[in-house]
Amino acid sequence: MPDISVDLNGKVAAVTGGGNGIGKACAIAFMENGAEIALIDYSASALAQAKEEIEASGGKCRTYVCDVTSVQQINETFAQIEADSGRLDILLNSAGVNVQQWGEEVTEEAWDKVLNTNAKGAFFCCQAAGKIMFKQSRGSIINLGSAMSVVGYERRSSYCASKGAVAQFTKVLAGEWARYNITVNTVAPTFIYTPFTAPMFENKDFHEDVKRRILLGRVGEVEDVVGAVLYLASDAAKFVTGSVLMVDGGWTAW
Repeated sequence: MPDISVDLNGKVAAVTGGGNGIGKACAIAFMENGAEIALIDYSASALAQAKEEIEASGGKCRTYVCDVTSVQQINETFAQIEADSGRLDILLNSAGVNVQQWGEEVTEEAWDKVLNTNAKGAFFCCQAAGKIMFKQSRGSIINLGSAMSVVGYERRSSYCASKGAVAQFTKVLAGEWARYNITVNTVAPTFIYTPFTAPMFENKDFHEDVKRRILLGRVGEVEDVVGAVLYLASDAAKFVTGSVLMVDGGWTAW
């Protein structure tokens, strides 16, 4: 974990895609900094393992099985979180998928799968969380975008479209919900070493191409993203909203 400490004591943090990868790492970091965790994932087994890790470290964690492509399941899940915890202070939308296809090969099924998870799912989780936060006149929503929110990359038409959508609706919600003292931001990492990306990096040409594009000369680690997320979840970022925080080692700078 990054060498950063923030005060999240007394706060409830919901994390989608919390069973693995960046989502789980951020949930653990939220817990280590005092938050109660509401862990959301479609995989019951991944949730059980993540919950065990969090509670073994002395944290408090509830788990919720939810398919974020279903608005009904999203609304039911967030209603249950409010019933269980009485409040919601932080939402991290980390659930995401990718289907690699050349533009001429993109199928409707793949397009819908990626957009429904990454864009639709994230938006309606924001909506459900926002309605809870309205009552508190306070909250922090962090959407996991990507360097692909602002640049393109081959075989990722649907993924780039979905992450571009995340960055844009983040700005709209930031404007609409500022009157409720709710901040809404996007964290936009480059490729990060996770179980999700591990198969991609088995291709040496792809691995080298990614490193070549990153000015700092290395692929990102999970802790690089965790630090940015902790910052945006904390009071240190209470005057930051509508932003796209690039965590890309300089990929999009040059």
